[in-house]
Amino acid sequence: MYKVLIVDDEPIICEGLKKSVHWADFNCEVAGTASNGLEGLDLMRELEPDILISDIAMNNMDGLAMVAAIRSEYPEVEVCLLTGYRNFEYAQRAIKLGVTRFLLKPSKMDEIEEAITAMTDNLRSRGNLGAQIIDHIWDMSLETDRYLYETFLKDRRDEDGQSRARGSEANSFVLKKALIYMLEHFTSKLTLGDVAQQCYVSSWHLSKLLNQYTGRGFFEIINIIRLGRARTLLEETGRKVQDISEEVGFQDVAHFSRIFKTYAGCSPKEYRERHTLTGNP
Repeated sequence: MYKVLIVDDEPIICEGLKKSVHWADFNCEVAGTASNGLEGLDLMRELEPDILISDIAMNNMDGLAMVAAIRSEYPEVEVCLLTGYRNFEYAQRAIKLGVTRFLLKPSKMDEIEEAITAMTDNLRSRGNLGAQIIDHIWDMSLETDRYLYETFLKDRRDEDGQSRARGSEANSFVLKKALIYMLEHFTSKLTLGDVAQQCYVSSWHLSKLLNQYTGRGFFEIINIIRLGRARTLLEETGRKVQDISEEVGFQDVAHFSRIFKTYAGCSPKEYRERHTLTGNP
């Protein structure tokens, strides 16, 4: 039987769905219920259900980010979202992320049963699932998007010669959210777990996505961002190397100098002298 997880912060919704639907008629059973998104994510990893029925607007949870995380980490799970708000654009984005049905509360029983039927039909026809699409999530008119795309994704190719910028909408959503968070917080003492928590995925899964799409590990990406900022400060200011090291997130100036030389081919001091003498940008 297919396992079903129900997530809603209204207990009456969870209990109502659990008891009012004749799940056995759809070859399903309710494996668990959760009262909030974070609890739901924990149960996703514990139960690995085939079907998720969830409210989209819960406290302290970015609904679309949660859906993207689930669809990225569990691409074969069928998702039905419930909402009390009529938002066509939101529904469109959710469907692009791989949501099978988007139902307004209160939903009629025939609507719920139709959604369950659609999801179980999809589960029986695995050959139609998981298709890769060209991702249009990066907006090149935005400076942040352009920098991240050109630095970490542009011209990346996999073994078949396909662009690594290709991928499921959910994977791309999680990847972009992670990279933007790293760019906005690179001066902090970030860990892979910190970023994964922001994206609602496991550290292991985020590490896999970063390597798959950028060809780089977490710390390498952070170092590239930090050293890019360091080069700008070396070129445009006369600040001490130690001060620059601390500003871009390195706790030890000697470690900063070693990492800088690895990536730039020279020490921070030599880099500044070269650019000061030549006037190169």
